Amino acid sequence: MEVILKEDVAKLGSRGDVVKVAEGYGRNYLLPRKLAIEATRANKTVIEQMKAAALRRSAREKSEAEALAQQFEGLSVSFKRRSGESDQLFGSVTASDIAEALEKKGFQVDRRKVQVHEPLKSLGEFTVPVRLHKDVTTHLKVVIEKDATE
Repeated sequence: MEVILKEDVAKLGSRGDVVKVAEGYGRNYLLPRKLAIEATRANKTVIEQMKAAALRRSAREKSEAEALAQQFEGLSVSFKRRSGESDQLFGSVTASDIAEALEKKGFQVDRRKVQVHEPLKSLGEFTVPVRLHKDVTTHLKVVIEKDATE
């Protein structure tokens, strides 16, 4: 049986692929869960149109991400936090904090695109990657300073 995948399926293929599967696997698993549709001639033409639209959308999103990356050049975000004697923070600076600071500067960036693997817990200057698109990654300078009210 031939099916067209509507979603990425592990060890089978990615969205839009036409794959041959066993009758039972297709009829009992893929089709009821809306992971695939039967590969008829009409469905194949619809999928081709969807692929073309997805390529155009991806190209547009990539160009927008590259333009935004140009605006990030030389941009830095600074935070004032309370810290202990060894310059350890009494908290941390997370991806959400960085995304919120970028929003205050007029940039709409989702917190999941800020690639902070572990929260920043010390004073200093850090370079944080921001993945704007799957092919476009820019770097943002994050400065954490000691709060003057201590």
